[in-house]
Amino acid sequence: MDTTIIRRQTAVPASATLSAWQHHPWSDGVSIDQLSPLDRLIVRTRHSTYEIVATEAGSAEVLVRGGSFFPEFTPVRLAGASLGGSFLKLRSVHVGFAIEFAVDMRAIVTSPVRSISIRTADPTAEVM
Repeated sequence: MDTTIIRRQTAVPASATLSAWQHHPWSDGVSIDQLSPLDRLIVRTRHSTYEIVATEAGSAEVLVRGGSFFPEFTPVRLAGASLGGSFLKLRSVHVGFAIEFAVDMRAIVTSPVRSISIRTADPTAEVM
């Protein structure tokens, strides 16, 4: 009787392993928790530009405009930064990672972030 064992291997990028995430410096991004109300992030991804407005200190609830899913400011929860796998850097935006937004019980995932700029709130400026 011939017994053949078939082993399937799945290629996983080294950056998607738990040890890589644990040792990543996380210095190339912004945590939403660091923002004050009405602070804005201008985030350029491979395919779009997003404007993210903090609405409440310490909250992942933001307003976002940009890309094909958000033609106007839309309230969403910024879930975090990911590489499309099971790891998520909560409530953060990082260069090289996709942003995951949660809206109406579904996830919207951007292309990888290329740059992030922060515009602090100007109390004399128009909000939207």
